[in-house]
Amino acid sequence: MIPATTLATLTGIRHAFFTREGGVSDGIYASLNGGIGSNDEVGAVAENRARMAAALGVSPDRLLTLYQIHSPIVVVAERPWAPHDRPRADAVVTKTAGIAIGVSTADCGPVLFAEPTERIVAAAHAGWRGALGGVLEATVGTMVRLGAERARIVAVLGPMIRQPNYEVGADLVTQFVAADADNTRFFSQAARVNHAMFDLAGYICARLQDAGITAIEDLQSCTYADEARFFSYRRATHRGERDYGRHISAIALVE
Repeated sequence: MIPATTLATLTGIRHAFFTREGGVSDGIYASLNGGIGSNDEVGAVAENRARMAAALGVSPDRLLTLYQIHSPIVVVAERPWAPHDRPRADAVVTKTAGIAIGVSTADCGPVLFAEPTERIVAAAHAGWRGALGGVLEATVGTMVRLGAERARIVAVLGPMIRQPNYEVGADLVTQFVAADADNTRFFSQAARVNHAMFDLAGYICARLQDAGITAIEDLQSCTYADEARFFSYRRATHRGERDYGRHISAIALVE
């Protein structure tokens, strides 16, 4: 797993941006696949998630993730839920100690948040749809509603696909520019005509800054480029593979 410097210094908070290493899955899922929605063996995913839970200091039933739908929907976790009862949402916030909250990704942007004074943490799944739709602002807003001070919130961007490997079509560029003409700065010309290279991490950082978050760390890791450490939906698609593994990025308040 990859630690974030800013989160590691906070007392009473544990976190992890897990890589694909250290699990029991094999084949295209090798090895730490945490994706409940993948077609991996159920027992292997359960063991992988149990290992992640142990690293976060919680029991397996207290590692909570979502049924992600690329939305701006945020839920508050106050108690554990069963895997089949996962909320349909893309961010989760808690101020309850003893549970770990997380998101699964395989190119989209995982963002972990912490407000150490009021002891409020959050995890958001920010692909281009969620980021454009406002999931980051909604996450911050929910934290503030629960008592967080915006100026004290720390946000960390985990492993995601980076601009050199994120080619998109003209239709996506049009959506972003229609939302804000200044969004052209997040696109550079691709080798193919009518295509562009999208800076998802830069866009996430800008949205966080606009939401009043000043303490932002970016781990700079690219899921597509680093096959040894990361799963990648886009890489699997380019290869014609039938499925792909998912990473878990999670954070917990220590009891």
